[in-house]
Amino acid sequence: MGSSKPDEVLASEEVTNTTPNAPVATYGKSLLSHFLFDPSYRNLNHGSFGSIPRVIQRKLREYQDMAEARPDPFIRYEFPKLLDESREAVARLLRAPVDTVVFVSNATTGVNVVLRSMMWDDDQKDEILYFSTIYGGCGKSVDYVVDSRYGKVGSRCIPLEYPIEDREVVARFRAGVAASRAEGRRPKMCVFDVVTSMPGVRFPFEAVAAACRELGVLSLVDGAQGIGMVDLDLAKLDPDFFVSNCHKWLHVPRGCAVFYVPLRNQDLIQSTLPTSHGYESKLEKRYNPLPPSAKSRFVNAFEFVGTLDNAPYLSVKDSIRWREEVLGGEAKILEYQQNLAKEGGKRVAEILGTEVMDNSEGTLTNCAMVNIALPLTIQGNDEATNGETEGKKSSQPTVPAKDVFMVTQWLIQTLKDEYNTFIALVVHQNRWWARLSAQVYLSMEDFEWAGEKLKEVCERTRSLESVKVAEKPE
Repeated sequence: MGSSKPDEVLASEEVTNTTPNAPVATYGKSLLSHFLFDPSYRNLNHGSFGSIPRVIQRKLREYQDMAEARPDPFIRYEFPKLLDESREAVARLLRAPVDTVVFVSNATTGVNVVLRSMMWDDDQKDEILYFSTIYGGCGKSVDYVVDSRYGKVGSRCIPLEYPIEDREVVARFRAGVAASRAEGRRPKMCVFDVVTSMPGVRFPFEAVAAACRELGVLSLVDGAQGIGMVDLDLAKLDPDFFVSNCHKWLHVPRGCAVFYVPLRNQDLIQSTLPTSHGYESKLEKRYNPLPPSAKSRFVNAFEFVGTLDNAPYLSVKDSIRWREEVLGGEAKILEYQQNLAKEGGKRVAEILGTEVMDNSEGTLTNCAMVNIALPLTIQGNDEATNGETEGKKSSQPTVPAKDVFMVTQWLIQTLKDEYNTFIALVVHQNRWWARLSAQVYLSMEDFEWAGEKLKEVCERTRSLESVKVAEKPE
C-alpha cells in the first residue's frame, strides 16, 4: 500500500493519482490528520454518525458558499445539474440505473416515504412484517402507520436472538409469512436491514430479499448501515425499496441517504416527505415555480423538497472520488474495515476473556462492526452476590437485573467523561455487548485500547454503590 504525508493530499482540492486504485495514504493512525477529530478523542463509534475528511468539509462549504453567493440561480438552475452528478456517481457504486436513485436526508426518512406512500387495502388484512432487531426509529415508523391507518394495516414482529444462523433468519421470515396467511392476513411488506444497528451484525439481506420475491412480499431494505461498509449490487439484489445513509460509512456530510426505487415501483411512491412542488395531484393542477424538467416524476419530485441545506447531497461524488484516489477504492476500504473488525474483535475478546458475537459460518461479522461480550453477569435476583449465578461461581462482576439500565448508562458516560471515547452498548439475550466500528483511520492498537478500557470500567461496577452515586444528578 503506497503512502505519502497526509498534508500533501490536503493541500489541494484536486487530488490526483497516476496509479489506479493505489492509495496515497496509509490506513490507520496516519489517516487521522485527514479528519476533524479532537486529537484526544478516539472515535470508536463511526457507525452512528460517521465523519468526513477535511477535504470534503471544504467541498461542502464551497457548495454552501455558491448557494449564498447567487441563491436563486444556484438553487433553481445550477443545483439540479450538480445533484445529477452525485446521483450518477452513487448509481455506479450501487450498480443501479441513474433514474432509480435520489437523495433524502437519512434512512429513516426513506423508510417513512415508503410506509406513508403505500395504499393499504380496505379489507384490513394487510400486514407489515419486521424483525425484533429493527432500528428503533423505523420500528416506531411502522407503529405510526399502524396507529394512523385505523386498522387498515397491521404489523407482525419476527423474533431474532443473536447469535443466529442466516438460514434460521430466513426460515423465521418464511414462518412469519405462513403464520400471517394462516390467520387470514396479507403479508404485504417486510422491513429488514443490511446490517442491524444494535447489535451491529450483518443481516442476510440478500437471502431475505430473494425470499420476499418468491413469496410475493414487498421488500423494504433499511441499509442505514450499508453503503461504504458492505458491497452492494442493487441490480442483483433487486429490492422493491432500498435506502442507505451516505453520511455513515461513505464519508459524506450529514445528513444524506441514497433512496432507490426501481422503475416498476415508482408509481407507488406518491409523495416526498414533506410533500413539495414535485407532487402531482389527480384532483388539482397547481403551478410549479421551479424550472421545467424533462426528468421523471420520481426524480423530479425528490430534487426539491422544501428549502434545505442540500450541500451534503452534492458532496457525494466528491467523497466517492476521495475514497478512490486517496484510499484506493471501495474494495480495499471494505477489505480493511472487515478484517480490522474481525481481528480487532477477537483481540478485544481475548483482553476481556469473553467472546465475539458470531454464528458458526462467521457471517455476522462480515461487515465493519463487531460486538464483544462484556465480562459482566446479570443476576435475576434483586440482590447481587458477586460471582454466583445459577449456582455457578464466576469471577465476573455481577449486576442485579433491576440495575441493568443504570449500570449501562454509567458505563457509557464513564467511557465518555473519563476516557474520552464513546462505545455503543446493548443488552441482548440477558448479556452486555460492546459494539465497535472499524474505520480506515483506526488500527489494532485502537481495539486493544478499547479492550483495556472496557475491562477497567467493568471491574469498577463491582462497587454498585459508587456507580449509583455517580448516576445521581448534581
